[in-house]
Amino acid sequence: MTPTVLPCGDCALVLQIGETVDAEANARIIALAAEMEARALPGVREIVPTYRSLLVRYEPEEVRGAELERQLLAAYEHPARAGAEGRLWTVPCLYGGAVGQDLEELAAMKGLSPDEVAALHSGAEYRIYMIGFAPGFAYLGGLPEILHTPRLPKPRQNIPAGAVGIGGQQGNINSVAGPSGWRFVGWTPVRTFDPGRAEPFLFRAGDRLRFRPIGADEAAALSARAEAGELLISPEPAGEASR
Repeated sequence: MTPTVLPCGDCALVLQIGETVDAEANARIIALAAEMEARALPGVREIVPTYRSLLVRYEPEEVRGAELERQLLAAYEHPARAGAEGRLWTVPCLYGGAVGQDLEELAAMKGLSPDEVAALHSGAEYRIYMIGFAPGFAYLGGLPEILHTPRLPKPRQNIPAGAVGIGGQQGNINSVAGPSGWRFVGWTPVRTFDPGRAEPFLFRAGDRLRFRPIGADEAAALSARAEAGELLISPEPAGEASR
């Protein structure tokens, strides 16, 4: 993949590869982000990986854009760190209900029952391509093709944190409450963003996750534990893939 470096204003560069949402391209971008973080280059203020590009914000008085571009391309062409497989999380999800308000309509659109949609959705393994839009908001790749569905023509004004949705070919987990045009099929009590935690963001780009269907009683119990400050889930140890 041949990279292209573009200026982004007067104090940032963007390195981009490819033209589509692609797991290989995303893995290379995440590996590049790790490499740039490890190099700790003077003047670099922020490094942000996305689907197929890496934004590097810098201080022009400390490093010139041309020099940073040279180092960015060198890191891309000769990374010292290979991209490690992301952590695997299992996320409890209550399908349907007040938050998963689009489940039945989406099922009817696909000629499926709500239970079949939930089974398809929870049977997939997702890749977190990027964190963005809102703090901790996870964009998920790996949604089964039959569930690909356009966003709503008119966004709703307030969708709660934890809402699990579908937008086009992507999935998501809402990190904070706010307006959204995604179609929501469920809700998780897991708090993917908590500014009071030592690590506010639970997930990282490149992580993988699966959804585990739960009932209303378990969802309420988990919600109470989360309200008390408990971290409900942790990633599986490396090498384990059982549910």
